[in-house]
Amino acid sequence: MPRNEGTIDRALRIIAGLVLISLVFIGPQTAWGWVGIVPLATGLVGFCPLYRLLGINTCALKS
Repeated sequence: MPRNEGTIDRALRIIAGLVLISLVFIGPQTAWGWVGIVPLATGLVGFCPLYRLLGINTCALKS
């Protein structure tokens, strides 16, 4: 799997994933917080299957 997420994209996904997962433990305590696993996992791995389907690549170009 080649990476298709840039550094900023990955950082934002990890932060968003952690915030969503925290909803399970604090705040309204909703099960929807587990949706945060998806952005967290894709941010940690650096590969997004949806980006691949759409032909998106946010990685910096190699010179």
